[in-house]
Amino acid sequence: MASASLLAKDGYDVTLVEKNGQPGGRARVYRDRGFVYDMGPSWYLMPEVFEDFFKVFDKKPSDFYDLKRLDPHYRVFFEGGRDITISADLEKNIALFERTSPGSGKGLKEYLDSAEYQYKIAMEQFIYKEYKSVLDFMNRRVVFEGTKLHIFENLDRYVKRFVKDPDLAKILQYTIVFLGGTPKNSPAMYALMAHVDFNLGVWYPMGGMGMLSRGFYDLAVSQGVEFRFDEPVKRIIVKNGRAAGVKTDKGDLMGDLVVVNADYPHSEMQLLEKKQRTYDERYWKKKAIAPSCILFYLGLDKRLKGPTHHNLFLSSSWDEHFRTIFDKPGWPENPSYYVSCPSKTDPSVAPEGCENLFFLVPVAPGLEDTDEVRNRYFDTILAHFEDLIGEDIRGSIISKRIYSHRDFASDYNAYKGTALGFAHTLRQTAVFRPAHASKKVKGLYYTGHYNHPGIGVPMVIISSQILGDTIKEDMS
Repeated sequence: MASASLLAKDGYDVTLVEKNGQPGGRARVYRDRGFVYDMGPSWYLMPEVFEDFFKVFDKKPSDFYDLKRLDPHYRVFFEGGRDITISADLEKNIALFERTSPGSGKGLKEYLDSAEYQYKIAMEQFIYKEYKSVLDFMNRRVVFEGTKLHIFENLDRYVKRFVKDPDLAKILQYTIVFLGGTPKNSPAMYALMAHVDFNLGVWYPMGGMGMLSRGFYDLAVSQGVEFRFDEPVKRIIVKNGRAAGVKTDKGDLMGDLVVVNADYPHSEMQLLEKKQRTYDERYWKKKAIAPSCILFYLGLDKRLKGPTHHNLFLSSSWDEHFRTIFDKPGWPENPSYYVSCPSKTDPSVAPEGCENLFFLVPVAPGLEDTDEVRNRYFDTILAHFEDLIGEDIRGSIISKRIYSHRDFASDYNAYKGTALGFAHTLRQTAVFRPAHASKKVKGLYYTGHYNHPGIGVPMVIISSQILGDTIKEDMS
């Protein structure tokens, strides 16, 4: 929708063809018995990215949805009964780190100072830039700035320079999971996410992340974009080496350019002939694919006292959990997981007196996703969280849905059922991510979470802005 709006603003007649029945893709909404569930993204971060995007259209986010900064940002549970609540007040967090582990308050402040510097460099020099060849990435300036960003050091080692307590270190590393990596395989450049988290804040659009999707939909419609829902694309039409349209069950839709936001591997391997593919099957098999996840959408007929809006359980088997995702794929025995409870902030997402819960357990892509495994994980995770908060959940469930690999594959054509796409390893950063422009078919472009800059709602918006500039340059 971001790409469609930008192209329409540049004078193109844009038709957006959507496989599913509502806008938003992974950021769509599921409704059941008065509960409104955000099916995918649940964190609103980097608010300036949204402000800058809407500014292109002389708009601002508040024209489409109401933002609220969360306080507390989130609560983190650890094994052994320890839990830590991260506040919207930075000074309180520094004092909390210091009380938890003497010297860690100073370490947190220094780490965040470094993260802020990294964020500024990345946003000004790296993130909004298109990389068309290795030469663009490995020039003298990038190498020099990259050294200051610590792209040649892993995040795990970097964090432990500043904070020795293993639980506090995990708080500075957990965001990398939502970028599809691990602290040990991701560049320390992603320390900048701590600046996003602690300094820029954790926000929430009232009504849920579905309101964000609705805002982008309304913007696109205002620019003249035509939407066609429930119309899966079966083939990208190529004539004389140039993209000429798409084939759907409802007929052929012809055009001068084709922009793809569907899953990149699916689009290359299923929608194009072999000779038209920039990346073949071997390419995808060699790549580090980001985690999938098993999700539980639960509606309760009562309110809970323990959880905040965002809650994380970070297991003592943290490293083993990552190994089951990237090294030896399998269902983890003692996983870390995330729980969102948006009804703590927003009464509109649940009936009066009820609670809306969203559980997310990161797991390896490509696993066998059976009902037996789903139900076992549901029972295990639910029992564990009930023990953490000291409250019954199971006896109060009036709405329930489980969602995992086979649903990601069915609904989004996701490669190996991944929830996220490509992991953010050094060899899958910037120019090492799939290109925005096809190298085999003229007029064929891609945008979304597989491209640079990568995974996350702000990043895919930036990806579309990069794409808009790329198309302008090509068409000139």
